[in-house]
Amino acid sequence: MKIQIPGKYLILFSIILVLISGCKVNYSFTGASIPPNVKTINIKYFPNNASLVAPPLSQKLTDGLSDRFTSQTDLTLVNRGGDLILEGYIKDYRTNPIAIQGNDQAALNRLTVIIFVKYTDTFDDTKSFETTFSKYADYSSSQNLSVVQDNLIDAIVEMLVTDVFNKAVINW
Repeated sequence: MKIQIPGKYLILFSIILVLISGCKVNYSFTGASIPPNVKTINIKYFPNNASLVAPPLSQKLTDGLSDRFTSQTDLTLVNRGGDLILEGYIKDYRTNPIAIQGNDQAALNRLTVIIFVKYTDTFDDTKSFETTFSKYADYSSSQNLSVVQDNLIDAIVEMLVTDVFNKAVINW
């Protein structure tokens, strides 16, 4: 038994197939929404302009941003130009006592890092922004900052990178 499809349905079906195949959606499991014409990103080094400087912070932040954008998007990292440009600096790096006990001693200290970020989308200026991001991690006052600093910086950098990435390429 042969099934025959009338010619008008075959033509309609062909037109729908052509229209669907012409649509391109750039989707990733990270939620990044980057137009297909955007191919490159320039992530500039983030210098530490804070009054207190932790030597590994600038490099960890810059590397973390580069790694996130290249591993979770199809963007190519370039040293000059770029369809997207990410630049900024470390604005503040400080530790403060929190959770004061009855004897006026801090039970916890908080390490806070604040960064300034300028993001430029050369194709769509409405997506460009300049803003600050702030993240912190707490540690026991019985611990010396120099002992726990590397782990705290790693945790804070991860949170900052996530916030910058989300603001830049995730459409909420």
